[in-house]
Amino acid sequence: MQTVQQIADDIIAREGGFVNDPDDPGGATKYGVTIGTMRALGMDLDGDGRVTEGDLRKLTREGARDIFVEHYFRRPRIDELPPLLQASVFDMYVNAGANAVRILQRLLNDMGQGIAVDGLIGPKTIEAALLAQSLAPHHLADAYGIARRNYYYALADRRPASRKYARRRDGGKGGWIRRAEEFISPRYHLTEAEHAARVAPWG
Repeated sequence: MQTVQQIADDIIAREGGFVNDPDDPGGATKYGVTIGTMRALGMDLDGDGRVTEGDLRKLTREGARDIFVEHYFRRPRIDELPPLLQASVFDMYVNAGANAVRILQRLLNDMGQGIAVDGLIGPKTIEAALLAQSLAPHHLADAYGIARRNYYYALADRRPASRKYARRRDGGKGGWIRRAEEFISPRYHLTEAEHAARVAPWG
């Protein structure tokens, strides 16, 4: 089983280096760390009394890993979820914040649990996830990955500017969809034809 540090390194590899995409609501990012996160943590790396894009550009892979492990894994209590969920929920938390937990909570409710969908991992969410693991140990991780994929498609349905993350220019699967499917068994991956049919309404 991978360590949390190895999972964080995989996330950094997926996120890539410095990007400032005007269509990304998170603004400038490096290794998946946003300028907003840097400011919230007071990471003034150049010591000029302000946290700016220059500080973000100075962020190292090791610094990004430390941020992810502490603030996106341990602090939200992802480490208390069943191990088979941790890598996918962690990856999604870096990508979508508390929505990663809401996706899980909705899934658990669909499986018969009665928990609040509040984006917070508390005792009830942990208990529900452990129960779901005991009832469907071979399906829970796939079910969460599929729910992630559905979330991305639905987000792109609502926000045309985000469609480029779900569908490449040539019509193939975009980064969001490929990212979700990294955590889904191959037998549940969409075929290119199924993906094309799903995004056809986008024109």
